[in-house]
This record gives sequence, C-alpha cells and structure tokens, in this order.
Amino acid sequence: MSRTAALPGDPPGGRRAVAVWSIGVSVYFVAVIFRTSLGVAGLDAADRFGVNASALSTFSILQLLVYAGMQIPVGLLVDRLGTKRVLTIGVVLFTAGQLGFALSPSYGMALASRALLGCGDAMTFISVLRLGTRWFPARRGPQIAQLAGLAGMAGNLVSTLLLARLLHGVGWTAAFGGSALAGVVVLVLLLLFLRDHPEGHEPEPFPHHGAAYVRRQIAASWREPGTRLGLWVHFTTQFPAMVFLLLWGLPFLVEAQGLSRATAGELLTLVVLSNMVVGLVYGQLVARHHGARLPLALGTVGVTAVVWASTVFYPALTGADRAPMWLLIVLCAVLGACGPASMLGFDFARPANPPERQGTASGITNMGGFVASMTTLFAVGVLLDATGDDYTVALSSVFVLQALGVSQILRLRRRAARRERERLVASRVETVHVPA
Repeated sequence: MSRTAALPGDPPGGRRAVAVWSIGVSVYFVAVIFRTSLGVAGLDAADRFGVNASALSTFSILQLLVYAGMQIPVGLLVDRLGTKRVLTIGVVLFTAGQLGFALSPSYGMALASRALLGCGDAMTFISVLRLGTRWFPARRGPQIAQLAGLAGMAGNLVSTLLLARLLHGVGWTAAFGGSALAGVVVLVLLLLFLRDHPEGHEPEPFPHHGAAYVRRQIAASWREPGTRLGLWVHFTTQFPAMVFLLLWGLPFLVEAQGLSRATAGELLTLVVLSNMVVGLVYGQLVARHHGARLPLALGTVGVTAVVWASTVFYPALTGADRAPMWLLIVLCAVLGACGPASMLGFDFARPANPPERQGTASGITNMGGFVASMTTLFAVGVLLDATGDDYTVALSSVFVLQALGVSQILRLRRRAARRERERLVASRVETVHVPA
C-alpha cells in the first residue's frame, strides 16, 4: 500500500460525511445571516441610533476588523483543538452578539454586540473548510469549498428576504432577537452530532509548544507562495460584493439611484442568486481544470471593475440623473461572481500546505477579502460625509484596492505555480518509492 492510500487526511466521503459536514455548514449558514443582517437594516440603524454615514460604517468595520484579526488565531485553534470545539465557541459568541444587538439601547452597546458577533463569525468558515478536508477526499476540495460558500450566500439570501420583512413587520427587537434562536438550534445539532473526522482517519499527532508552535505554523504557512497568492486572490475578488451587500448597496440604490426599498432589496437578492449559480459553475470548472483558477479570478476582477465603473460614472458620462435599471441588474449579476472567485484563493493555499497547517493557511487566506472590505467600508463612509453623499467619488475607492490586489497576484503567480509543481512531483516520487 502506498502512503497516499493510507493518508488519514484523504477519507472516502460518503453519506455520513455529507451529514456531518452539513451540520458544520448549517452553523456557517446562520453566522452569515447574522453577519449580513445589518445590510438590510443600515438605514433603520442610522435612525435608531441617530448616527451619520461614518458612524454607521463603523458597525461593519468593527465587525470585519474583529473577523479579520481573528483569522490566524482561529486557524491555529482549529489545527490544535479541532473543528467541534472551535465551532461551539463560535456559535455561543455570535448568538450572544446577535441577541445583544437586538436589545442594545445605545450606539456603544450595539457596537460591542457587533464586535462579539464578528468574533464568533470568525470561527465558522475556516472550521467548515477544515471539516471538509477531514471528511472528503482531497480531489473534492474545490467543490466542497464552493458549496460551503454557496451555503453562506443562502444565509445572505435569508437575511435579504426574510429578515428585511421581519424588521419592517415586527420591529427591531423582535426581528433580531427572534433570529438569535437559530443560533441555539445549530448549537444543539453541533453538540449532539458533529464529529471532527471519521473513525480510522484521525490526524497524526502534532506537537504543540506554545509560542514556538504558533510562530512556526504562521511562518511556515506564509513562506509558501501559494498561501500569499491565495490571500491576494481573496483580497481582490471578494470585497466589492461584500461592501455592496454588507452595508452600502441598499443606501446607494435608494439614495443615489432613487429606487424603492423593495426594488433595492430585489437587486440585492439578485447578487445572492447570481453568487449561488456562479459558485456551482466555478466549483465544477476548477475541479476539472485546475489551471482555470487564475484566469477565473482575474477575469472576475476585470469584469467587476468595468461594470462597477460603468454604473458609478454613468451619470457623469451621459448627463443622466442615475444609471438605467438594466445596468443595475448587470452590476448585481456580476457582483454575484465575487464570492465564488474569492473561494479560489483557498484552492491556491490548500495544495501549498500539509494537513497540519490547513487551518492556519486558510486563516491567512481568509484575512484578505475582509481586510479589503473593512478598508473600503471605512473609505466609502468617510468620502460620503466629506463630499455630501457623492456616491460617485465614494464608490470609486474600490478601484484602488483592485489595482493593488492585481499587482500582487501578477507578482506571485509564477512562484506559486512553480512551487506547486515541485510539491506535486515530490509527492509522486514519495508515493512510488515508499513501501507498504
């Protein structure tokens, strides 16, 4: 038997794998509902707490700051403690944060609640990725990652459709407080049924030595060009849609484009639906053609930039008051590709690192898009206040980060490809020469 056949990190999958992994995905699904709930409540939050655009953006910025800052620590925790323990902590934290947000009487308490929510949310996605690598064969990795992202977008869809209606139907406290019950449900499922790995596929013991272990894990992951390339792919692709869905899409469509809240909500729903369709397509393409990763990522960035610019600058170029509906529809459909494209970052980091570093490498990669989103959320809020709500100027900040990200992707792509080929050749040689 070859070493490859005996790898504990390459289990057979099957129905039980799907069932266990689905529990982890359900936790991520609920976390995304809570994360994106502010996106449909931005204008209500501004009225409730009496804040301006900059203060409103601070809700999402703080949440993403906590999320991004937690990615490497969470990756290390997942590698050390396992998926179930980390997910359990995450559910408790994000449920408490959502409930606190529902009951907050002041801006300060609401801000603290979003920070707590961001901390719990940070523990979910990397854990779900790790769960997938423990329960499914490595060749299924791209599809499993895209399906996890698809579940997240389904959570976004629930937030956009259901929570928005609840908010305007039953009020702030009942809507946010009632949604917190979903966290209790997934916590019970998690405690009763989730397992870190199948029987007989326990990971090899790996020594942990405090700070030395932490430094070694981070340094080894960062040295891999594939990890850094994954971070920059995630950075460059994810944030336009995140900024649009998480906070500024609804105000832009209502205040700058003159749409009703109902119509704006339908366009935000289109982003989510497009994401779900594109995610399935990207997952299949990368699973069958590994070399499609970079063209898909760069192509998504290019198309997003062109359509974003066309929408933002349409009034200045044509003299019209606002962009036509068909262009807004195209924009939302294109933004739907940003999430699936960001998942390609993990397809660069995953083969660049051994099983014992998967959580850490995923944490580094996952920081990218959220750092970009946080930066842009802040920039848009500041520019709106500085320019008297000029969305053309504020939303143009997107192009700066896209240019930065593309330059880094182009710089790292050859080194990452060469290193990946070397690892593949080495693993094949090892498999051939290691006896049973």
